[in-house]
Amino acid sequence: MQASRIASRVTAATAVAGTAVLALSAPAFAHVSVQPEGTAAKGGYAVVDFKVPNERDNASTTKLEVTFPADHPLASVMPQPLPGWNVQVTKVKLDKPLTMHGEKIDEAVTKVTWTAADGKGVQPGYFQKFPLSIGALPENTDQLVFKALQTYSDKEVVRWIEAPQAGQDEPENPAPVLQLSAASDDHHGTANAKETADKTETAAAATDSGSHDTDTTARVLGIVGIVVGAAGVAYGVFAGRRRTA
Repeated sequence: MQASRIASRVTAATAVAGTAVLALSAPAFAHVSVQPEGTAAKGGYAVVDFKVPNERDNASTTKLEVTFPADHPLASVMPQPLPGWNVQVTKVKLDKPLTMHGEKIDEAVTKVTWTAADGKGVQPGYFQKFPLSIGALPENTDQLVFKALQTYSDKEVVRWIEAPQAGQDEPENPAPVLQLSAASDDHHGTANAKETADKTETAAAATDSGSHDTDTTARVLGIVGIVVGAAGVAYGVFAGRRRTA
């Protein structure tokens, strides 16, 4: 009787342990996401990476379509060249033109599409980053929600389009969300760079001027020294002749 109880407990423990091992060994659920390289400040410009993992064992990711939020249009979107991929930027005319830095913008980007040029794409077990330079970022929201379609080589399309809701569990197919940080005084990041460049140029000019003044002084002193030396030699010769006479 006792042996039977012990065997039952061992069996149950083994089953629990087996379940735990399976849970730990199961692959983590991954999805298309977006993260800035550095910061994405409101009102400024940022470089962001759309990270695309391949979740299939028998197919490659051959296409990525990212749709931009219509409620917060972005006028400037520039993709970085990506070896092995073709990229297309789609724009539309805006019903209400935007004003950015004193200029009116009448069109905005609605979608960016990457297509594998060689057909290989993102192989099983790998991920790929798709970088974009975007701006100007809106100042009246804390985040931007993008929608992404991931197409596999077997024609399967995974739609990452569900916007996460505060206080709720993450949806099954969450959309990429870019969190925006507080606005900075230098939206473009150029004012500080210009100020630094001006300081560097001024310092260089001062250094050159100082070097020039130093060289001029050295030359004058050298000439004076030669003249004084020559005068001394002449005086010595003249004095020697007088003594001889």
